[in-house]
Order: sequence, then C-alpha cells, then structure tokens
Amino acid sequence: MSVVCLESLTFGLGHLVRAADALGERLVLLTRDPAYYAHELERLAPDALDVVEIDTFAVEHVADLLHRTPGLRGLISSTDTWTLIGAELTDRLGLPGLDAAVLRLTRDKAVVRNRLHDAGLTRGRAVEAPGAELRGAVLKEVGLPAVLKDTAGTGSQNVWLVRDEPELVAALDEAAGRELKGRLFAEPYFSGPVYSAETLTWAGRTRLLGVSSRLMSPEPYFREEITAFPVSFPEARRHVLERWLDEVLAAIGYTDRFAHVEFVLTTGGPEVVEINPRIGGALVGEGMCRALGVNVYEAMIETALGRRPRLMDADLPGGPAVAFVLGYPAAPGVFTGVAGLDRLADMPGSPAWYPVSSVGDPIEHLADSRGYAGIVYAEAETAELATHHAVAAANAVRVLTEPLPPTGAPDREASGG
Repeated sequence: MSVVCLESLTFGLGHLVRAADALGERLVLLTRDPAYYAHELERLAPDALDVVEIDTFAVEHVADLLHRTPGLRGLISSTDTWTLIGAELTDRLGLPGLDAAVLRLTRDKAVVRNRLHDAGLTRGRAVEAPGAELRGAVLKEVGLPAVLKDTAGTGSQNVWLVRDEPELVAALDEAAGRELKGRLFAEPYFSGPVYSAETLTWAGRTRLLGVSSRLMSPEPYFREEITAFPVSFPEARRHVLERWLDEVLAAIGYTDRFAHVEFVLTTGGPEVVEINPRIGGALVGEGMCRALGVNVYEAMIETALGRRPRLMDADLPGGPAVAFVLGYPAAPGVFTGVAGLDRLADMPGSPAWYPVSSVGDPIEHLADSRGYAGIVYAEAETAELATHHAVAAANAVRVLTEPLPPTGAPDREASGG
C-alpha cells in the first residue's frame, strides 16, 4: 500500500518515512528536484522510499502517475507552494483529505482575515483596492501602521510594514513592480511578540501540541531568525489559547490535519498573522518530534489515510526543549561554505548544523527567509535555555559568500573554473 508525498518541506522526510513504515505503508516522493532533499535522503537507506522525478506543477502528468500507482491510499501535500495542486489531486482521485475549498481559503490571507473578523476573532479587516486607490483605502479604513502583503505569499516575501505615508507610497511603488502569487492587500499591523501554534485537528476538534516562539528581525522587515519550542505558558493561559485556536480554525471550516498558526500576542489578546494548513517549516517538525517524544509525522500519514490520528489523544512522554537559529550571511553573494562548524562539538546543547544551501548557490535576498543557508539547532531543559544554547552556537558560525558575478559574465561552471 502506498502513500504519495507531493514534494515536502526541506526537513522531516526521514521522520515521514519512518512513520509510513510504522503504519505498514510505502512512501513515494514525487519531486521536481531530488537534490532539494539531499540532507534527508543521504541519511536514509537507498530503498527506504520511492523517489519519482516529475514536474510536480504539471497536474495532468501527476494525476496520470497517481492513477497508475499501485495500492495508492493517500496523498500528502505539506508545502504552501503545492497546497492547491495537492487539494485538486486529492479531490480528483477521491482520496481522504480536507475540503479543497477550505485549503483554497487558507491560501488567501485577505479572505481569511475578513472571515475571522466576521466571526469576531480579529479586530481588523483586510482591504483591497485597484492600483493607486489602495493608498486612500489604507489611510481611511486600516490606518497606520499597516501591513501590505501578497494574499498568497510565503516565507515573509512581498510583505511591507508601512508606518507613515512616505513608507506607504514607497511600498505601493515597490509592490507594483513585483510579481505576486496572489493579490496585494492591506491589514492592520498588530504589535507584540510573534508565535506560532502547532496544532492538530480532527473532526473539527483541535489539539494544541505546543507553541513556538518566533523572534524576528528589527522593523521594517519580517525576517524570521530564531525559533524555540515549546514556549511555556501558564496552564490557564494555555487553555484560553487552545479554545481560541479551536474557534479560529472552525471559523474557516478547518476540520482535519496539522496547522501552523502564526499569531501576535497583543495587549488586546492574540491576533492571527496567517494560517498555514501544514506542519511548521524549517526545523519545527524536527523539534516537535524531539520535544514531545513522539514521531508526529505518524499523524500526517494517518490523516492522509482518513484515520483519526492517535496523536489527538496520546499522552506525550516529552523530551528536551529545542531552539534553532537561521543562518544568514552578512552580505548577498555566492554561497561558499560555513566557518566555525568545528566549534559546535565543544558547546552545550548538542548543537548541530542543518544545511539548506549548497556551495555555489546564489543568496540574493537577505530581507526574508530566502536568505538563510542553513540552521543551527540546539537543545536544553527549557525553551529559554535552548534558545541561549542555539544563539551561542550560531554566534560561533559564519555563513560565507563571495560577490555575485557581474550580470552577463560567464559563471564558473560554464567557463570551466
């Protein structure tokens, strides 16, 4: 029996393979580029899963392959980029899965914001207007500070904080020259620390598995830098948060699967930033497995099979708290390596480097998550101490780049260098 994974997040594939094995299923990975998963695949036996190289944006070709996959029982689509393609394929093949209309809703941040406002779960509405009219709409209906962003954006890309009119004008001019995945819209900017709730929902009931901290870069950018799990909330406050999350997900018809709900803790209570219909990216899934003491990816397989995940009711044995720091270079350029990795062995928290970029990859964007080349991970008894361990380790590491070649110059490979 087979469960197909339509692409995957950078990390977590090994846990997913072990989860499939534990449940008696064979995992099949469909991918445009197996090299993207090199770190994970190198740590698995060659026959641990089936890797099929295919254009995963070509819906008809993927559908044909799925029709020919023997014993196909479920489809997993755990990335923002392939969420809607996965929803269409799941629906077309009659496989278990969340309502495709709900998944389409989660990929439209403006519609989500207004759905939550109608339900009394956010203080602000999203505003859209054609072209230059958005400037007036922001000033009249949203107020400053505000956030402009792409309705279908990912990785903090195409997000602008505007604190005054000159910044609003500049952001609108810049956005006009960008290719967006969705539409440009505006919403209020909620001030406060940012977190992400890691949840699992089944049959409309949500379990809060834990909360990740999300330490961000200074304004006006929204670059993610440090994450720790699980953040310790007083029990009463945690129960309030879990009830709120249950209401938030119910308001958009979210009935089954993991969710990664980013929120700001404001003086007026939590405010949703966005709802991602998947497990958290980077090393969030890895951290959940270690900190909770279970392979949470078994729940991903079970929901793909249409089964109530045992994680909904399980007593969690627990483990070390975890933290990780995204490793950005000091300047854009061609990635040439990482200095200081030899020092990690002598530092507390069992720090480790998880590579994302390969030598020779260009790193051009440092204002959002496209710019990190790898991740420094560490552990401790609490999320606070794990953060200290991870930051200390990351401070010993340097991501190295050399200047990008001038436009039009031959690259090293083409010139034989």
